[in-house]
Amino acid sequence: MACSHLPQLQTLQPPKLSQAVHREECTQCFDNQDMEGGVEVCLSCFNGGCPSEERHHARMHHQKSGHPFTLNVRRRLKPTIKRDEEAAPPAKRLAIVEEREEDKYSHSTELKCWLCDPSNGRSLPDGTSEGKGKELRDAMMSSLSSARQSEVKAWEEEFTACEHTLTLVQPDSYQIPPSGLAHCGKCDLKENLWLCLTCGHLGCGRAQFGGVGGNGHALLHYNESGHSAAVKLGTITPEGTADVYCYSCDDSKLDLELAAHLATFGINVLTQEKTEKTITELQIDQNFNYEFSVTDENGKPFQPLFGPGLTGLQNLGNSCYMASVLQSLFALAPFKAAYRGDHCESCTEPLPATCILCQLHKIHDGLLSGRYSTPRANLPQEVAELPKADEPVFQEGLRPSMFKALIGKGHEEFATMRQQDAEEFMTYLFKSIRTDAKKRGVDEAKTAPESFRFGMEQRLQCGVCKKQRFD
Repeated sequence: MACSHLPQLQTLQPPKLSQAVHREECTQCFDNQDMEGGVEVCLSCFNGGCPSEERHHARMHHQKSGHPFTLNVRRRLKPTIKRDEEAAPPAKRLAIVEEREEDKYSHSTELKCWLCDPSNGRSLPDGTSEGKGKELRDAMMSSLSSARQSEVKAWEEEFTACEHTLTLVQPDSYQIPPSGLAHCGKCDLKENLWLCLTCGHLGCGRAQFGGVGGNGHALLHYNESGHSAAVKLGTITPEGTADVYCYSCDDSKLDLELAAHLATFGINVLTQEKTEKTITELQIDQNFNYEFSVTDENGKPFQPLFGPGLTGLQNLGNSCYMASVLQSLFALAPFKAAYRGDHCESCTEPLPATCILCQLHKIHDGLLSGRYSTPRANLPQEVAELPKADEPVFQEGLRPSMFKALIGKGHEEFATMRQQDAEEFMTYLFKSIRTDAKKRGVDEAKTAPESFRFGMEQRLQCGVCKKQRFD
């Protein structure tokens, strides 16, 4: 029988560029798209919920919000074929595109109606094959995930305008034909192209570590002309953001008048679509792909441990300060007791990703339950052979990106990807917990950070009469 609620699907809108789409993992636990049930992503608010029977945060979200449809997202690692050592190596290309998620993983999606089945959601097998369902599915899967979006923002907060973008002088307006934006003006590269914001010259960028090709013709143009600022085609969005680089400063910069500068060459930002990764996104990829050594000083591999209280945290890019604080705090009895149990049923926030208590309960469950302390199931795609019998297989570890984005939001240091001091972060975390408790009408004395409170006493003693004074 056809779903009678499908007309409601027509009223839903695809996510905007600025909206967070929680398709990677549940917002209330660390169940993720790589697990058997995947993640149920709400098509109304883009919250992610797990469908696991013992937790079922997707069902709980529907019960609290009444939102009718979700898209179930599952991700699987694509198998790799090991090349025969005697076979000829593959032909090298002049320009190599960066490795994308769709190159490493395959995704399966399924539309579900929760009005038809409030317990588990009724599957609509053909719901995303055409029409509005396909539009919502394509838009959601092509958008940046919430985790990657927060990571990119953290890096981009360090970018500022410079004197060269602020004082940019352009010629009279003229239209650059589509053929003039098709490839580099000095070679045939069609990707990693940079448009000079002064004269409209199009040149390829420099080759980037990680597989992005380039012959440096945009840099050559700067050396010949002195034109400093350039924008990377393929990164321009309808919101007027893009990858802008200043060759004089030799750094990424902001162009506060980018839309007007592009209009000089007949480029309307409202019609642009992002098709390439920015330098920031490429840097994040390299940072996350870095594998820390798992051997001691003698080269002997560490032995992995598994079980409750033995769950690791992944590096999010200079996030060791946060990981050390969280692991230390949740080894203490006051923090174990304060965030034990499920807060989501009593939570009044519309989105768990914006609730500090939800995220602290999520960290507690992730680190202490043992649910995620298991040997790594999906080996990296680069691994051509399975580990030998005597080689240890470590756990995947948790990615506390949602927690980091929430706690660091609005802070000039902790919102960035720079290295930070662990003690300063712990102090700021305690302040955030106390502020949240005050907002909810909870006595600060009943919060977990109070276990760290201490008093100081000064004693002054006379060297002659030996009398003492205490302050």
